[in-house]
Amino acid sequence: MLDSAGYYDGSVGITIDGRPIDDPSLPARLAAYSAATPVPVVVTLTRGPLFHLGRVALKGAVPAEAREAFKLESGQPARAEDVLAAGARLQTALLDEGYPFSKVAVPSAFENPAQHTIDVTYNVTTGPRVDIGAITIAGLRTVHEPFVRRELTLHSGQQFNPNKIENARQNLAALGVFSSVQAVPADKLSPDGRLPITLVVKEGPPRTVSFTAGYATDTGGLLGASWTHHNLFGNGETLTLSAAATGLGGSSSTGLGYNVGATYTLPAFFERNQSLSFNVGAVKQDFTAYRQTAEFAGTTLTRKIGTHWSVNIGVLGTVEQDEQEGVTRDYDLIQLPLGLKYDSTNSLFDATRGIRAQATVTPTESLLAPSATFTILQLSGSTYIDLTGRGRSVIALRALVGSVQGASTFQLPPDQRFYAGGSATIRGYAYQSVGPQFADGNPEGGTAIDAGTIEYRQRFGGSFGTALFVDAGQVNASASPFQGSLKIGAGVGLRYYTPIGPIRVDFAVPVVKQPNSGNFQIYIGIGQAF
Repeated sequence: MLDSAGYYDGSVGITIDGRPIDDPSLPARLAAYSAATPVPVVVTLTRGPLFHLGRVALKGAVPAEAREAFKLESGQPARAEDVLAAGARLQTALLDEGYPFSKVAVPSAFENPAQHTIDVTYNVTTGPRVDIGAITIAGLRTVHEPFVRRELTLHSGQQFNPNKIENARQNLAALGVFSSVQAVPADKLSPDGRLPITLVVKEGPPRTVSFTAGYATDTGGLLGASWTHHNLFGNGETLTLSAAATGLGGSSSTGLGYNVGATYTLPAFFERNQSLSFNVGAVKQDFTAYRQTAEFAGTTLTRKIGTHWSVNIGVLGTVEQDEQEGVTRDYDLIQLPLGLKYDSTNSLFDATRGIRAQATVTPTESLLAPSATFTILQLSGSTYIDLTGRGRSVIALRALVGSVQGASTFQLPPDQRFYAGGSATIRGYAYQSVGPQFADGNPEGGTAIDAGTIEYRQRFGGSFGTALFVDAGQVNASASPFQGSLKIGAGVGLRYYTPIGPIRVDFAVPVVKQPNSGNFQIYIGIGQAF
């Protein structure tokens, strides 16, 4: 231990009952102690002087680019950790510079006791710098090879680089058609002097079925299922059919509802990092705020513009009938949603670090009387701060700001207005209850919203955790956020962590009372609240 820290002249002394351990009289002294009497043992550490590095040598032809990563010099403390780390950095740099057969041996060390220095020598075998040769894809059964190659970010002729190979492997694994992807470089060069690589893939199940369930005291219960084909025609096309029953009880639900739909997605649409999706569906919602039946169809083009960034543009048509306060109206809507997303989080259902943010602009034309042209603007985000570095103590923050421009509250269909209250905005208040209200206390909705949350999450043991949270926000009819009557909810939650995400139970109360919002709310679901 002392040697690894750089104290090569250090010593350890041990005495038992005041005598060194090699004292011949020690056994007799110990025999005199009874079994219940403790024996004094003293351990004395003498560090001695700190040794420093003397001569640091690299034997072998080391390229200048790789040598820069070595960063070990004479005069530095002779710590074993630093010496080994320098060799590891050099090995990584050689691989990154295109030397797949390079080897940095464990360094030899020579002690100079009088000078309190250690000389270290690294034997380095560089080998040839090579390019990637033929790329073979093994294990394909139903997935078409041209599709895989179109998605592949690695190409023959590129200089060998482990990071680029790993990125290509991860990109293929993220397609959703493979259960595993391995990149295996050959152990020798091909006759043309290049290094062949084999991508060994294993196709996942082509079809999957999933189920979802949840309950809240305001919106009631939800039961749903979906069926997905992940490789419909051999090029990674996905078809998802889903159906859910909603409004199973709940204080803000006035009847049963449904949500059914189908989504078809074409990956690599003209570009490797671009997809096109089509969706159709129907929804029925019965809330205290309004009743709605609607059918919709749309298409969305999504493009990745970086590791964490993506943009999307779409067109959506909706035919709906809404009833609010005894008045029934029909609406035909044409919308052109534009979106920009950023996501650097480490998990979809239980993020412990990173940022999620989304900005959307949705120009909308309402075709039937009362006709209206308006634009919905929304900016939302969340961030996660890992206090321990192990994901067990996390502060989670979220925020939402929105505004509708071009139309007043009652020119908008009820479902296009902003509401707050519920798990997605301000817990503790009944769903959609925060904001302007009719004379009978039912929600009107508004044209502006702002909301925010701070939540502390703490895990206990292997599977359990708790959460403490405060939500705040407001809705108004002025189209300008940060105006109106601020409402605050607070609560606690329990978490049970499973392989598919945490099971969440939250209990919240309204701190600032509002009529028709209830005294408390309970939320049960899979995944964190955000």
